Amino acid sequence: MRRRTAAVMATILAATLGATPVLADELSVFNSKSEIEEQMEDMASDYSDENDVDMEVYYSQDTVAAHLSTKYASKDPYVLSMVDAKDIYSLGPDHALDLSDQPWVKDSSQIISIDGKVMGFPVCIEARGVIYNADAIKKITGEDFDPASVKTLDDFDALCQKLVDGGMEAPTGIMKEDWSLAAHYLQEVYEEREDPSAFVKGLHDGTVDLAKDEKFNSLMDTFDVLMKYNYAKDAPIAAERETTEQKLAEGEIAFMFGGNWDWSVINAYDYSENMGMMPVPQNTDDGSNEKLVGGGSKYFFIDNSVSEDLQKQAEDWLNWLVNTDDGKDFLVNTCALVPAFRTNTLDVSDPLGKSVKSYADDDKLIANYNYDPDDHYSVCGASMQKYLAGEIDRAELAKEVETYWQGATLADPAVAGGAAAGTEAATEAE
Repeated sequence: MRRRTAAVMATILAATLGATPVLADELSVFNSKSEIEEQMEDMASDYSDENDVDMEVYYSQDTVAAHLSTKYASKDPYVLSMVDAKDIYSLGPDHALDLSDQPWVKDSSQIISIDGKVMGFPVCIEARGVIYNADAIKKITGEDFDPASVKTLDDFDALCQKLVDGGMEAPTGIMKEDWSLAAHYLQEVYEEREDPSAFVKGLHDGTVDLAKDEKFNSLMDTFDVLMKYNYAKDAPIAAERETTEQKLAEGEIAFMFGGNWDWSVINAYDYSENMGMMPVPQNTDDGSNEKLVGGGSKYFFIDNSVSEDLQKQAEDWLNWLVNTDDGKDFLVNTCALVPAFRTNTLDVSDPLGKSVKSYADDDKLIANYNYDPDDHYSVCGASMQKYLAGEIDRAELAKEVETYWQGATLADPAVAGGAAAGTEAATEAE
């Protein structure tokens, strides 16, 4: 915290000289995206120097809700907070500044509005699916890999077996982290249907028999095939994320479920050039095996209780991200993110981001479901870990997920009612 230290030293010096000490207000920014922690800190240092502000970036390993609750309880909010979409819905009505008058509002379809007020600034677009290493596949098959050729689970299973027969010991990897298993993979059970809110309400009310649900079984059938060919299937909970991603990057395995954020890990290794993302293969005719799941990911909001000067500094920085060459370059090239604003036309550099942009441009993204309770990924993630380890079967997994939802407090305004009702995600501004 170089600039903060400088400010404190200036205060000490002023006191020594008999002057009244004054600490400059700090443009504090909470970053909840660990992959860009260093990039955010470097940017803040440069931005501070160039714009004569005191910008500091903070990070916490606690959940966003728990960390910000502590900050608000101590009456010490951040000026800018990067949160998940669900946090905008829960925190926005009380704490977020209305940004409806900002010029960037008309330039994105991913903005979040609550009761007609713009409160969520989309940081990027992210999506989930199966990451593939086309070079590793071609090395075995001798043919260029076409992800469109493996839409069904039968096709995917056959290809994995072909890779094994050709000498690839284990074609898949599975991340054991609870957030990957529950917030990303299991999450698609809710998202890949016509009315996710109604389905979640059914889980909560106990009217959904998950073990007999077609989508649950379709996705778990695919998960079983991923487990079948998993390089770490003998000890799947011992597999480290970095090891799995290195194996994928260097072509020892060919497939891993994940998202374009995984590039921040993959690119640390001797990665193959021809990589990309494809939808989760399923034996289904609902079209979900032709789309990634994703949309706006991570949102900034400006606290409405800080000084007008700090609010203006925060607005200026958001506009810097959207409208300046340096801001655009920071998002796309420095942070390797897929921009959420049409005005940012820079080419996405990494192959996973290119895949996401391609699916987004073709309107082939299934929308995120943004209303999970805060403990969903930890509780249901633990159940998924038990399934991955072979400690429970599919029926037992379904029962544990049902039990979780029946005891959960719903946050979805479409089914929960109360103060959250009237919340909506903004569509493209005209």
